[in-house]
Amino acid sequence: MLCEKCGKYAATTHIKTVIDGVVYEKNLCSDCAKSEGMGDFTSGSLSDILASVFGESAPNLKTSSLKKCECCGSTFSDISKSGKVGCPNCYKVFKNELLPYLKRVHGSIEHVGKIPDKHIENVSENSENAEDLKKQLKELIKQENYEQAAIVRDKIKSLQDGETK
Repeated sequence: MLCEKCGKYAATTHIKTVIDGVVYEKNLCSDCAKSEGMGDFTSGSLSDILASVFGESAPNLKTSSLKKCECCGSTFSDISKSGKVGCPNCYKVFKNELLPYLKRVHGSIEHVGKIPDKHIENVSENSENAEDLKKQLKELIKQENYEQAAIVRDKIKSLQDGETK
């Protein structure tokens, strides 16, 4: 694929921009990319790029570096240097520090995807356990009781849908 700007060299930089839900793509050679203000991204590792997102200019970094996660011992300074969160508990401990960056990187701070089946447990106090329903569904299929199996399948689906809302 040739550069869209000069048409001479192979496109090595591919830029996608989303504006009002419309995706725009640009394919540029390295020279044209530099002239458009796109620097050389190959010099840094992924952890360097992620660390730059959490950079030293982070608000609350001074006070957060004193705070440690009681599970893994990570500080916010450790997270900003590595670009990786130490454990799930770090999200609770460093919630105030992480939220602005998660929003900037992901565009949202709310999970909108599906929840894996293995994590569906005790969806509500009055509902049946999803794992029990899945076992019941398999048994009904073995017995070729498809009408009852469809009812159980629908219960499982409603539990999953209710959990993702």
